[in-house]
Amino acid sequence: MKSRVCAVFLLLVGSVAAQLGAGTIIHRVRVRVTFANGVCDLSTHVRLMGVSGPMLEGMANDQCFVDFINVPVGTYHLIVSGQNFSNVDAGNVAMDTTGSQEFEVKVKRDNEPEHGAGGLASQLISAADLAVPVKAQKEFDKANELVAKQDLTQAIQRLNKAIEVYPAYAGAYNNLAVIYARQGDRVREREALQKAISINDHFAPAYVNIGRMNITANDFPNAEAALTKASSCDPTDAMTLVLLTYAELMDHHVDQAIATSRKAHSLQGAHAYAHQIAARAYEQKRDAADAITELEQFLKEETTGTRAESARKELAALHAIPTNSVNTAKAQ
Repeated sequence: MKSRVCAVFLLLVGSVAAQLGAGTIIHRVRVRVTFANGVCDLSTHVRLMGVSGPMLEGMANDQCFVDFINVPVGTYHLIVSGQNFSNVDAGNVAMDTTGSQEFEVKVKRDNEPEHGAGGLASQLISAADLAVPVKAQKEFDKANELVAKQDLTQAIQRLNKAIEVYPAYAGAYNNLAVIYARQGDRVREREALQKAISINDHFAPAYVNIGRMNITANDFPNAEAALTKASSCDPTDAMTLVLLTYAELMDHHVDQAIATSRKAHSLQGAHAYAHQIAARAYEQKRDAADAITELEQFLKEETTGTRAESARKELAALHAIPTNSVNTAKAQ
């Protein structure tokens, strides 16, 4: 069974302690970061902290997993950081060769309420949702508890019971899709999401999850369509706009990507990754000056980590471009 780390929302302190083992190496340690609305923040960054500072660090993939290779046995502090949430200190995590080497950290963004178990999408209240019978809601809540315990089979059974009681339960179908995604069952994941939006065609979390599925499949046109719909249903969710910015850039809609990144930053909270995406859009337009501006803003908001290192390298390369080349590019 996977080890589940209970996250405490604290600012990162300057001194952390870990007693490291000597010589013994764990081949792979996996950390899964889950968000209250089920949407992975593409800029999520995880650090394993030792006595002298960060020992290992990495960025989450599109499934919000971070894998660490060849980790010395010991006790670490596990720190998660990202856009629109304070650094999450998961406390001491013991890593040895006798137990599971998979850990989960649950994160809540600053602008969203708590929603049951980590990794499950939040519900948008609609007329249909307000009609959910108490019995169906209890099954739904029990499913969330089971997911938190990594009992996905029982969680699916509970969600199906909720649907039996209330067939129009869009949130239950959406959460079924999230569980199927964890199990790697893409067919059932998509079927459940399609059922959710057939019940409620303004249910933003389902469109976001469809968008994420399409990004994973490199189907950027359909990802862009789904995320555009999600944003129209819930225009206050900046992280949806960040995902949309990425899909637009990968779909070669560079002007739209730039415009969407600006929309993301007009909402509450810092979203540094949108600046980095916008910078790459400007680079595709051969507009080095505006790309530099975006990267400099990115580094003001995200000063450390792998992305920051990458941004500094991009900045150095852009600054090396002769001024007349920049001006010529902008004039074209």
